[in-house]
Amino acid sequence: DLVQMLMEQAVQWKPAVCLGERVLTLAQDSDGVWALTTDKGLHHTRTIVISAGVGAFAPNKLAVAGVDQYEGNSLYYFVKEKAAFKGKRLLIVGGGDSAVDWAINLNGVAESITLIHRRDEFRAHESTVTEMRSLPIDILTPYEVRSVSGDGTVEKVVIYNNQTQEETTLDVDVILVNVGFKADIGPIRNWGLELDKKGRGILVNFRMETNLPGIYAAGDIAAEEVKMNLIATGYGQAAMAVNVAKNFVDPKSSIFPGHSSEKLS
Repeated sequence: DLVQMLMEQAVQWKPAVCLGERVLTLAQDSDGVWALTTDKGLHHTRTIVISAGVGAFAPNKLAVAGVDQYEGNSLYYFVKEKAAFKGKRLLIVGGGDSAVDWAINLNGVAESITLIHRRDEFRAHESTVTEMRSLPIDILTPYEVRSVSGDGTVEKVVIYNNQTQEETTLDVDVILVNVGFKADIGPIRNWGLELDKKGRGILVNFRMETNLPGIYAAGDIAAEEVKMNLIATGYGQAAMAVNVAKNFVDPKSSIFPGHSSEKLS
């Protein structure tokens, strides 16, 4: 709902929206205009705000032979809609926030839920782990997946205790794997921007300016000396970046144009 409302707010001034494009290269023309080459075309602009999060996400796959055949029909790394789990015997693999949150959210949707984690301790927030333990969810630790079988879709999963090697066979209809993600900023690292020591964040000042004129960064990808990766923080950084960018194009404009309430009064 939040994303939908933000989209409605963003398009009220009728910007050109280009979806499904990946920016590959960034170069500046002699007149100072930036040229962005994507996998679908070319865009020109005087200012750029980079809000790429922590990069492109790719889920860590379940390292079990033969599971690829079940991906998308009974083995998932993301939850696109709860209906895929309705009335199913669900196995969740993982111990972080995503795994625990989905165990809670899919309770009452799935027929039954078993969650296994390779460690006895969970990385998820303590309060959600406590909530999960209060629900009719079978929690097994320290367990991992040894094999998955089924005719076309998942039917059985063999799990094992990684300390005792004891095996257990579960009747399962669907598997949700939440064992983390790999993030990569991709071509951004080749654009001449100064990055942090880890090479994953773009260095900015308090005005969200990068080392390249007219280019700004906001959100998780903006590397500051002190950083809190919160949605509220990202909002503030984006507002700063956009208004400083407007001032870059039009020096007579105010970096702080006023509150929305003032515009309505």
